[in-house]
Amino acid sequence: MNSGKQKIKIQRVSSRKRSRDVLKSQLTPAKKRGGGGDTCFQQCPKTWRLSSIMADTQAAEYCSDAEDLFGDYDSILEDSSVLAKLDDAEQNERQRDVRPAAHANAADPPDFTPLKDGVRKPSGEDVLTDSIFDEPFEDLPPSQLQFEEQVRGNAKRSRLQAGEKTSTPSRKPDGSGEAGGERNAEDQTRRASRARRSVTDQLKRTMVCNGAAPSAVSRTAALKEAVVTEEISVAMQAMETVSADTTDLGPFFGLPTKVKDLMYKLRGIKTLYDWQETCLNLDCVQGRKNLIYSLPTSGGKTLVAEILVLRELLCRKNDCLFILPYISLVQEKVRGLASFGLELDFMVEEYAGSKGKFPPVKRRGRASLYIATIEKAHSLVNSLIETGRMGKLGLVVVDELHMLGDGSRGALIEMTLAKVLYVSETTQIIGMSATLGNISDLQTFLRAENYTNDFRPVQLKEYVKLKDSIYEVKPKEQECFRFSRLLNFKYSSAMQKVDPDHIIALVTEVIPTHSCLVFCPTKKNCENVAAMICKYLKEEFLQQRAAEKAVLLGELRDAGNGAVCPVLRRTVPYGLAYHHSGLTSEERKLVEEAYSNGVLCLLTCTSTLAAGINLPARRVILRSPYVASDFLKRSQYKQMVGRAGRAGMDTVGESVLILQDKERHMAETLVCAPMENCFSNLLHDDGKGLLSLILSLVGLNIASSLLQIGEFMRGTLLSVQQGQLCVETSLQEAVRRCVDLLKDKGLITVAEDSHGQSLQVTKLGKATYKGSVDLSYSDVLYRDLSKGLDGLLLNSCLHLVYLVTPYDMISQCKPDWMTYFRQFTLLSAAEQKMSAAVGVPESFVARKAAGQTVKKSVNMEVVRRMYLALVLFTLLKETNLWSVADKFQLSRGFVQTLLSSSSAFCSCVFHFTEELEEFWPFKALLTELTRRLSYCVKAELVPLMEVAGVTESRAKQLYNAGYKTPTHLANADPAVLSRTIEHLYKKQANQIVASAKMLVNEKAAALQEEVDELLMIPSDLPSALKTQQLL
Repeated sequence: MNSGKQKIKIQRVSSRKRSRDVLKSQLTPAKKRGGGGDTCFQQCPKTWRLSSIMADTQAAEYCSDAEDLFGDYDSILEDSSVLAKLDDAEQNERQRDVRPAAHANAADPPDFTPLKDGVRKPSGEDVLTDSIFDEPFEDLPPSQLQFEEQVRGNAKRSRLQAGEKTSTPSRKPDGSGEAGGERNAEDQTRRASRARRSVTDQLKRTMVCNGAAPSAVSRTAALKEAVVTEEISVAMQAMETVSADTTDLGPFFGLPTKVKDLMYKLRGIKTLYDWQETCLNLDCVQGRKNLIYSLPTSGGKTLVAEILVLRELLCRKNDCLFILPYISLVQEKVRGLASFGLELDFMVEEYAGSKGKFPPVKRRGRASLYIATIEKAHSLVNSLIETGRMGKLGLVVVDELHMLGDGSRGALIEMTLAKVLYVSETTQIIGMSATLGNISDLQTFLRAENYTNDFRPVQLKEYVKLKDSIYEVKPKEQECFRFSRLLNFKYSSAMQKVDPDHIIALVTEVIPTHSCLVFCPTKKNCENVAAMICKYLKEEFLQQRAAEKAVLLGELRDAGNGAVCPVLRRTVPYGLAYHHSGLTSEERKLVEEAYSNGVLCLLTCTSTLAAGINLPARRVILRSPYVASDFLKRSQYKQMVGRAGRAGMDTVGESVLILQDKERHMAETLVCAPMENCFSNLLHDDGKGLLSLILSLVGLNIASSLLQIGEFMRGTLLSVQQGQLCVETSLQEAVRRCVDLLKDKGLITVAEDSHGQSLQVTKLGKATYKGSVDLSYSDVLYRDLSKGLDGLLLNSCLHLVYLVTPYDMISQCKPDWMTYFRQFTLLSAAEQKMSAAVGVPESFVARKAAGQTVKKSVNMEVVRRMYLALVLFTLLKETNLWSVADKFQLSRGFVQTLLSSSSAFCSCVFHFTEELEEFWPFKALLTELTRRLSYCVKAELVPLMEVAGVTESRAKQLYNAGYKTPTHLANADPAVLSRTIEHLYKKQANQIVASAKMLVNEKAAALQEEVDELLMIPSDLPSALKTQQLL
């Protein structure tokens, strides 16, 4: 993967022992060059300097620091040997010293002159040591700097000791000057020789130390001196541009090369697409400005976000928040990034369903990546604001940003981002979005730059089918549909009746060689289409990967505790399956993995698959332009057809929309119209989002007056679009009305102070926003919990289960009265008494089962809620989802949804009761109930179920094999695990082990933080003086 930056490559050449003959030059001493003893020594010029010797020579390639460069006169720089020059100069000086000593008696009396700084210097001589002492070192190599400093230091010390005295020859009192002169000459020669030897030894010793030990001078400077090449110049320029506080850790977009290696090892990604490199190198990204980038589905948007997340975690050591729309996507992302967290030392924390700690655990040693659903992300940001920790949140990434326009969930996204923008100026926001018509509104809201590209890794060709003709979609032409071809498939009259839309003809053109997705308008239609296609497939389909299909059926049987859906039992052998919310989460996961691995070649599915996990196909068929009874939106259509084309496997992707004649005009509008606009949903559902926002603003002390609320609202998407959305009433009036409504509900109070009206949250209001409880149900929940305290049934969990049964699931329940009565009679007397206390007496259920009219009025919402509570109660006892679904005449998918919704709501109720002292008994009770509802398995399997990616059937396999806790899994060898556990692929084993390690590390870190906090000396510990003053 190209980083987009200039690469620096430095070639270091190790010096080898070289023949001295090769190195002979005019600067090599004569004895070393050879040529006999008659050769005269070269005279060193009187203006000689060490720097002048080095100036005329050409630098050689840089040598290794570790080698002894001086053994047998090995030089540091080929012909330009410093030691050779030093030896040559010393020979000349010795000759000068010998001659004056030999003719001492004949010579004139020496001329001693007072020298500067008190150092004796013969007036007519210029010796090597003097030039070293007195002359400045010009262009001195870094390896000699230390030597120069030491020599100058020694000279300075000798001068200080000598003071202002001048040197005089020592003379004996008897005046024997001859003998004294001889001794003086000998001593002078000996001292000079010793001094020069010490200079040589010191220089050599210093250079060896400089070569072996880390130099105080920068490596780049040394390299530049050794080899002045273009590469080194580039290196120097790069080093000069990097500041001391840089966050650039490596060549892979500011990340270490290890990240690039992990991308290939864990993802198989070698290079990035051009648009990804361009996006990562944008000025706004480098400057940490907010960014919205829009591309078609399957363009590779997520990888860019992950690289930015890793850069924030590793380079800046800040926490990050990754917001995804669905629990399944959160779990998939947690599994996918756990290995990166282990390798790069950061925490990966899941915030979905009932999982997540508020506020998150403080981690001093490492950064955390919070991967959260939309709902959990809002609660997480609230908790960070409340504890004053928003400054540590460096980056927020929002996937599917266009969901801002999606009802109540869109309102939550807007609230979350508006709070981040208002509270923290240092937190960067990155939004990934489908192409929108009014992206400029989102830019204004987020104060963000926009990057748009129409890149797709595989070309997409869109078609529609009318009768037996295929038309290519040409949105830019006047005729939107251009005829392409006729279907070439012979239909019998029987087949024509069963398959009037020619689905069999369309799918058999691609399967089993390639994959195919068929989107259907309803869940039942998915099952019917899959079964219908199987009837007319050839027997050869049964032979394709038959063994792997048998394994898949076995895994589906294990997931269903021995039961397999009859439709899947029939379709899987042909390589077909259906995929919708009616499947359990474990069944969906097995089907998705089999499709990804090519065991299944066709899925019939609902539109939820397009918005969820990425399962591409060679051909995508839209069975109808409807989702249930609603005509497709353009964004939904684009999301579905965007699944066509598998990067790296297909050269082209195809989509086929099946139409009836009456739908042609509407379909032309659908495929050719511009993208829809995205609008704020704070006023959706009678302003429920705005009510919730204002309550949390007051509760978090972000705003305490109407003026401050108005100031905050100016930073919302609603404010940007108020001209379109606030037509009937102004935004200011809408805010005032919401404040009055919150006051009427008893969630806030209005007090008068010197500054006017001051808003304060009540205990109930605080419990409501901290528990993320819908404002429509907060007062009902409070009443139910208060009533429950009067006669709480503790010898059974039925009463608690009833209290945490979600209110928003009640409307989806239509009880079967005979089943209701049958299950009611199985309750104990205490449980039936509790049911009557909440408003569902046995007599009422019996009359309804008998078909009799009930005169006494009964709250039907309470009755339906109790029915759902019975489903959950039975499920907790039996832990067999299939049998419970069968008993209550419900689809297993609905029971699964009920279970996951209940566990999430139980967590909300727990946080709700934490803020209200009167509900203290519920705290301990709801903690364990949340855990049981989250996994709904036998107690011994719960620890294993906490590991991301471990399903119930897998947990049973692991437990039976001796892996009974996350610690066992964290210390397991993936290869051994894969061999031990049946049908566990190596990749899955690696993910499970990585997730287990991350979970164990997370728990250990949390415990360590508690220990550190307990042992920490309080910052406000009173001193002795302060204590005395207080006393």
